[in-house]
Amino acid sequence: MGLFDKGFKKTNLNFFQKVSRAIVGKSRVDEDVLDAIEEALIASDMGVDTTLRIIDNLEDRVEKDKYVSMEELADILRDEIAKLLNVKEDDGPVVPFDFSKKPYVIMVVGVNGVGKTTTIGKIAASLKAQGKKVVIGAADTFRAAAVDQLVVWAERAGVDIVRQDMGSDPASVAYDTVKSAVAKDADVVLIDTAGRLHNRIDLMNELTKIRNVMRKVIPDAPHDVLLVLDSTTGQNAFQQAKEFSKATDVTSLAVTKLDGSAKGGVVVGIVDQFKIPIKFIGIGEGIDDLKVFDKKEFVSSLFSTKDIEK
Repeated sequence: MGLFDKGFKKTNLNFFQKVSRAIVGKSRVDEDVLDAIEEALIASDMGVDTTLRIIDNLEDRVEKDKYVSMEELADILRDEIAKLLNVKEDDGPVVPFDFSKKPYVIMVVGVNGVGKTTTIGKIAASLKAQGKKVVIGAADTFRAAAVDQLVVWAERAGVDIVRQDMGSDPASVAYDTVKSAVAKDADVVLIDTAGRLHNRIDLMNELTKIRNVMRKVIPDAPHDVLLVLDSTTGQNAFQQAKEFSKATDVTSLAVTKLDGSAKGGVVVGIVDQFKIPIKFIGIGEGIDDLKVFDKKEFVSSLFSTKDIEK
């Protein structure tokens, strides 16, 4: 079983069962088949714009190459979706950390409930297992539960955490965290931030302040602004990506809870619409169920026909 088979089996079945029903008994890919594919793509939450782009390209290639079988149709869909996952033309494998920058500072953003704190904990645990020194900053000082949960994850991962009293200035926590990380010769810093979107101006001001105070210690920090999105929220994930992209310079994505949703297409739609690369995907609750995103394996798993019911 591949890394993503568990996470995308629901999306896989949802998509190919629809397409299979449309293609049975047909000798060519006709309008009914294309309509079924369009319906399946939208149902998997790829978004209307991305879906229409895929369908247009599919129509052109079917007309030119006359693909007829389910296997050939899967191949062309894999090809079209793989193209959409390339943020730039020369996209290679995902490199989640640049260890030449020491410490490598990641500011983690996202609304409450998307799995932000859990994602930070899992990244920290993975890095610790690689022998890296990690410091976490609990800068979501507005929710005691968030800080408490982060402390539990830090202890579980065996990494240091910097925290202050509830209601403290988040920028102050971030400053103390990067200062501590430099003093300890840490490899990576993970800064948690408050997941509030009720007022984008407040969010923008807070994230800008955090960025500015970190730069007093590390001039080019943060090196990555990681937005965490919950795949099960479907189109809400698109809206969150839009709002956070306006509030700060989001440079990468982590998409969580893909094991519990038939809407894995949100991964493709968000990359296509916002041109932000995905670094991590969450495919389960376990500490090892946060995976570095592999585009080739993702597309292969999403459109594999091996598990489709005949």
